[in-house]
Amino acid sequence: GEPLDVAAEMMHVALQIVGKAMFSAEIGDQADELATATLTVLDHIVGRARTFGVVPEWLPTRGNRAHRRAMRVLDRAVYGTIDARRTSPPAPLLSEQERGAQDLLAMLMAATDEPTGERMSDQHLRDESMTMLIAGHETVASALAWTWQLLAEHPEAEARLHAELEEVLGGRAATMADLPRLRYTEWVFQEALRLYPPAWIITRKALADDTVCGYHVPAGALVVCSPYVTHRLAEVWDEPDAFRPERFAPEAAAGRHRFAYYPFGGGPRLCIGNYFAQVEASLIIAAVAQRYRLRPVEGHPVVVEPSVTL
Repeated sequence: GEPLDVAAEMMHVALQIVGKAMFSAEIGDQADELATATLTVLDHIVGRARTFGVVPEWLPTRGNRAHRRAMRVLDRAVYGTIDARRTSPPAPLLSEQERGAQDLLAMLMAATDEPTGERMSDQHLRDESMTMLIAGHETVASALAWTWQLLAEHPEAEARLHAELEEVLGGRAATMADLPRLRYTEWVFQEALRLYPPAWIITRKALADDTVCGYHVPAGALVVCSPYVTHRLAEVWDEPDAFRPERFAPEAAAGRHRFAYYPFGGGPRLCIGNYFAQVEASLIIAAVAQRYRLRPVEGHPVVVEPSVTL
């Protein structure tokens, strides 16, 4: 019955999952510090975008100092993991199954450039790992926080979710093998992503002059797409503002334009974590919903804050 910050709780669990899956690292004790640092960095990026980078990053403003402190926290965690792996490398993997079970960092460290045979430098490994660490947990955590808000507001959908979990799992923990039968659980998350896509704006640069729907798009132009807007178009979605997970049933989705719904972007730049996020979210929803009923705290209205994510 105690009130808790569901968004923060989802950040913690997603951060621990990405640490274990991508770096084989247990980061439970660091979760608070890393989550806070991530949000500080993302807020800094938004601030610079809104002010067009007018304030130099070397200036010792409060925001710049906070950003540097946050980056030191994240760098210490990432470089520390890389250093530990360099110092104590894992035993060679002999079988294809063992190679398939490697974490992301092991695969990056083993990768070679085909023409030169060179491997990634520590700086390169740090950059790739930092992207995965930040993007791999904050976005799914945001979507899960909205999922719990929507379920609390729609008791019929919540009851249908619980019925599916009871029928399929009967109280035990969900596994990957259960996911094909947890269809409504998957639809719940997909509908939350439709209404509140974490990546609420996505940009693309035009490689050449083009014409789109009668509008001239010059080469080099930055085109801004908004899943948040597209996902709520009345000409595309029936009752676009309503929370209806069943709209993602195969028969309901048949014939829908493939870019009517793009919470992970699309084309060759489709989010690399697309499948990982959906699997992770379904398993988290199943685990939490079997044990808890989350309700909004009265007197605390939830409002949308469009930052780097929603």
